[in-house]
Amino acid sequence: MASGLFGIEHSNRNADDHWGKNCFNSSFPAATANYMMENNIPAIYISLEEVNGKLKVVATEIPIEEVFNCKGLHANELYFSFESIFEPYQQYSFDTIDGIDLVVKDLKGNYLSPLEVKLTVLPDNTTYKKSEDKWGSEMVVRSATTSYCALGMYDAVKDKALEVREIFENACASIQGWDNDYEMTHKIPLLSESIDEFQRQFYKFQKPLLMQTLWKTQGKSPLLAENAFDIVIWSDYAFSRLFIDSSYAVTNTMSRPMRATARLARCLWELSKSGKIRVVDIYRQMAFGNQTDKEFSIPGNKWRNYVEATRTAHPILKKDMVNKIIENGYIEKLSPERRFDQTLYFTVRNQV
Repeated sequence: MASGLFGIEHSNRNADDHWGKNCFNSSFPAATANYMMENNIPAIYISLEEVNGKLKVVATEIPIEEVFNCKGLHANELYFSFESIFEPYQQYSFDTIDGIDLVVKDLKGNYLSPLEVKLTVLPDNTTYKKSEDKWGSEMVVRSATTSYCALGMYDAVKDKALEVREIFENACASIQGWDNDYEMTHKIPLLSESIDEFQRQFYKFQKPLLMQTLWKTQGKSPLLAENAFDIVIWSDYAFSRLFIDSSYAVTNTMSRPMRATARLARCLWELSKSGKIRVVDIYRQMAFGNQTDKEFSIPGNKWRNYVEATRTAHPILKKDMVNKIIENGYIEKLSPERRFDQTLYFTVRNQV
């Protein structure tokens, strides 16, 4: 265990690697979230609702303590384990599940919340020429995120397994080859409709899955905007719309969003039948010729269609917040060849 940003207690495989790219990209957002929790600043919350009979992604706000599932605890009473397994979900898989970016526990070792973490710049290349209120941020998603999405969805409704099975039975039971490109492209519309029905019935069970920390620059320059940081929390149901909504397009071969949709439907269906599946085998088998570690990516112009929040134009945290997040001496451990590290390095140096 070590002390890092904003008093974070964390574990990682190698303490010397704490300031490696992956760990820093998780620890800085976690520290930002801690700061917001201790100062009663809510995050932007992207969730799924049913509006006039239709599923709709909406933006509201959510307290960080709800994101961490740590009501009544302070930041210094939390333990952050980076790139590790959320053990409560292991019960649903015969094979060892992947780790997720951030597992939140209390100091007694009780598991509180699994979160995928993204650290992304605003604007990206697809939106920087637009007006600031239309800027967006690119997200690249790992397959571990979608597997945790499936496991979390089932965990929340496991007592209603029979109802879940009835929703997916018609779409899934007749599938002969889940890895057959031709068969699956024809089954995707029905699978998507089944997920839609599942989410209509159970959207009130959605919970935070992905924590996206935004850092806003002055257009394409490396300099931070005055209002520089904010956090967007995606519920598992809202996050899944990023690939489900793209699965209705008619194609002759399986796209990445279609693959993610098929994997989600299969996981939910098989879990509803037996309560335990081989998650890793499912994801490895259903590759359809694409990389298995990268699930899909969302450019900023598409991201902006889901994140309709005024705070993206004026993030809630000022750029000098980094002085309260990064402890003295750690700025020297950043790697200026990486864009975010470079921005932080020169921001702090210019404030000295």
